[in-house]
Amino acid sequence: MSAPLAPDFSLPATAGHTVTLSALRGRKVVIYFYPKDNTPGCTNETRDFGALHAEFAATDCAVFGISRDSLKSHENFKAKLELPFELVSDPEEQACEAFGVMKLKNMYGKQVRGIERSTFLIDAAGAIAREWRGVKVPGHAEEVLAAARAL
Repeated sequence: MSAPLAPDFSLPATAGHTVTLSALRGRKVVIYFYPKDNTPGCTNETRDFGALHAEFAATDCAVFGISRDSLKSHENFKAKLELPFELVSDPEEQACEAFGVMKLKNMYGKQVRGIERSTFLIDAAGAIAREWRGVKVPGHAEEVLAAARAL
């Protein structure tokens, strides 16, 4: 039984790009969903993926971060961290819903809907090879890189 195909999406990204998942077939793709630009956990996670970018690229693996932030926010975040990859803007939660990462979370005693930190490794055929949900940031990017190398 083969793994399910990753849900396709086409969304705007930094540097004037549009990321269409199905157009990336033939290479591995890491998509990590994160709650918000410029927050401590998201900054650390994004910095970690950025630091390992050359190693992901060496395994023919593209990396994209996705959140509900605007392109303007993403452009600033990308510039601040000097990221070598694009950030995808999903304000209407198209990809978030398709990948099932929207969750009710408690924030300061209130229930709020937000992105559960999640990462998906998609193989060259477009199937979800591995997924991580409820991600803890320390060591996560390294774990994803090891999985990408093993594909």
